[in-house]
Amino acid sequence: MTRNPARSTAGVPTVRRVRPADAARMRALRLEMLADSPLAFLETLADAAARPHTEYAARIAYNSTGSHAAQFVADPGGRLVGHAGGLAAPHEPDLTVVFGVYITPVWRGTGLLASLIDGVGAWSRACGRPELMLEVVVGNDRAYRSYLRLGFTDTGVRVPHPTIPSMRELQMRRAA
Repeated sequence: MTRNPARSTAGVPTVRRVRPADAARMRALRLEMLADSPLAFLETLADAAARPHTEYAARIAYNSTGSHAAQFVADPGGRLVGHAGGLAAPHEPDLTVVFGVYITPVWRGTGLLASLIDGVGAWSRACGRPELMLEVVVGNDRAYRSYLRLGFTDTGVRVPHPTIPSMRELQMRRAA
């Protein structure tokens, strides 16, 4: 990963699974995600901001262990700068659904996306799920091209956006 001198003085991010102590920093990143990309996630900035810290803390604690759900963060030692989650697919035992993928704008294009997806993939394989699937809003060409570069293929499946039914999402898959 190349380092941009315009970035903060924090170090190169380490990609790792969230820990309970990350709750406040994860909440800050979640609010940034929603402000930056409001159509990409399943809640509004206002709803997320109104949620009590105890709910964030409980979610982070739950996703810090186990094989059903996991969240991975990019941590340079200050503010978290990236996130990707994985969730066991309820009706496909070999599949992990990737969710909540986000990179802080200044860190985009540095290889951090690949590291986050690889983190989810390694966890998925360790849980016995050899395949990853994610959904991208149709028209989000930057994300689509990024996922193609990471080995995802467009399955041809199109589904309604979960909160804006007039929009469509496309499904992409790859080996974990």
